[in-house]
Amino acid sequence: MKLSHSNFLSSGLMIAGCKVSVPCLVLILTAACAGPFKAPEAHKSSLDVKAPASLQRPLDATASYRFMLGYQAELAQDMERAIQEYQAALKADPASQSVKARLAGLYFSLGDMPNAVRYADQVAEGQGQDGQLLTQMAGILASAGQGERAVKLLDRAIAADPTSGDPYFTKGLLLLNLKRQPEAEQAMRTGLATAPDSAVGHYHLGRLLLEAGKGDEAAASLERSIAANASFEPAYHALASLYETRQTQDRAIAILRKYLQTVSSRNRAIRHQLVRVYMAAKDYQGARHELNELLAEDPSDLDAQLRMALLYGEEKQYPKAIDQLTQVLKARPTELKIRDYLGFLYEESKDTKKAIETYTFNIHLEPSYFEGQLHLGLLYYRLKQFPEAITHLTQARKINPKQPEAHIVLGLTYLQQEQFNDAVAALEEGISQNPKSADLHFNLGTAYDKLNRFDDVERVMETAIKLDPHHADALNYLGYSYAERGVKIDEALSLTKRAVALKPSNGYYIDSLAWALFKSGLFNEALTEIKRAVALAGDDPVLYEHLGDIYAKQRNLSEAREAWLRALELDPSNNKLMDRFRESGMGDPAQEERIQQAKQRVSEKIQAQ
Repeated sequence: MKLSHSNFLSSGLMIAGCKVSVPCLVLILTAACAGPFKAPEAHKSSLDVKAPASLQRPLDATASYRFMLGYQAELAQDMERAIQEYQAALKADPASQSVKARLAGLYFSLGDMPNAVRYADQVAEGQGQDGQLLTQMAGILASAGQGERAVKLLDRAIAADPTSGDPYFTKGLLLLNLKRQPEAEQAMRTGLATAPDSAVGHYHLGRLLLEAGKGDEAAASLERSIAANASFEPAYHALASLYETRQTQDRAIAILRKYLQTVSSRNRAIRHQLVRVYMAAKDYQGARHELNELLAEDPSDLDAQLRMALLYGEEKQYPKAIDQLTQVLKARPTELKIRDYLGFLYEESKDTKKAIETYTFNIHLEPSYFEGQLHLGLLYYRLKQFPEAITHLTQARKINPKQPEAHIVLGLTYLQQEQFNDAVAALEEGISQNPKSADLHFNLGTAYDKLNRFDDVERVMETAIKLDPHHADALNYLGYSYAERGVKIDEALSLTKRAVALKPSNGYYIDSLAWALFKSGLFNEALTEIKRAVALAGDDPVLYEHLGDIYAKQRNLSEAREAWLRALELDPSNNKLMDRFRESGMGDPAQEERIQQAKQRVSEKIQAQ
């Protein structure tokens, strides 16, 4: 069992486009999301709408003066003074909706949700506000978890300004967040009917359609977003990601390159995403070109350095990958995922000592780091240092019981030590935590087999196949088990044929099929398949024994004798075959020089250990 590190590319350490929550997207549409609350003149929304009523001065002269002082304080990023001035303006003009709106936005930007909601409520309860101000207050209420109330406020915004697309798009996002997908889609489409050239509208409709599983429609909507605004970066990210998930990396590459060629060749987020797509497509030359460009512009870009290390790793240039990661770790000395990948690279370069040191350092930094415990357990398992493997796998299982890998390898470790009951217990515990894991059921079946609990073997193998009808190992194992026991032969044939269809070049699966054919009396067909199995699997004593059995059944004793001798040469400890050889009148195989030499080789190997 070998754990893949390919998902490392999509870890949180990497830049992979933008992923924003629905409430925050609502506020992006109303120019009130994240960071200091800015006046619309200084920070226009991507919809390019008119300045909102929240910037209109109060009618009272004193209030107007204090309002402008507050606005100047905002521009100077002095939020405390801005609030004081707006509070003074509100004291002079308690009915001013514009001041209340500024206070609601400021408190929201500072993370003070109670006060943000208090002032947003006051604005919402007033009369005569324009649509954009209502939309902005709806965004604040939505972020405070008052989604249904925010939707009603947006309906008022639509009534106040039915020609603007903003409130429709914001309403669509809110409805999507409330799991009302059909209504959300309708709101988005109505907004686009009002503002057909809105890049933001087409973008959010595309994201909505993608979430609904309408990939083709989503792609078309994202394409229209780019057509409406050729520099609208989020649409490029989303469309490229969509194509990437559909395994059409060439189209994803084309979209990202289009942005770099026509909008900005220096956009680092786009370049990083392009590198990831190139890597997924195994276009390492393209990935290297982009990484070189990134590092030429900014040699200190740690993400680019890390991606370069991953690139070297994919190309199996392990010394270069290790050197690159070592440089990254000088800046990120406690980054566990990077150190974990470094351990993997040491494993791949056969430097077991360094791999163990690296993984061990990780769990010293963070004893509850699941990957560190798991990878140490896997490494010790491969080294046949089973007590150490059990220690780390047991710890990994405690840290993250919902991950099946630790349970599986722990069970396999106990099997290697012939602690079959412990293996069963470990795998049963895994299934209690992961009842849908076909691999856990399969491995539990092999453990039951060691305890001669065939009814249980049959039960869990059938479950594995139900969970994963393409689980070739389970199909083969159960089919061969039936054939070996001479039961359910028709089912044995069906199961082994399915396994071979899934992996037609697997000699051991073909051997199982040959054995099922043999047990069903189809000797000629069995001979054809067993010859194919031997050709694919090479020197395996069981396959040669089966070949001899089939020849013997056909009364071709000379070929049977040769096949059995080859099986005994590969495994001279097979006393049952020795007896059958003699009983068939073929002489005493122990007197054959080739068998004596095989025994000598085994003896020398044991002495050398």
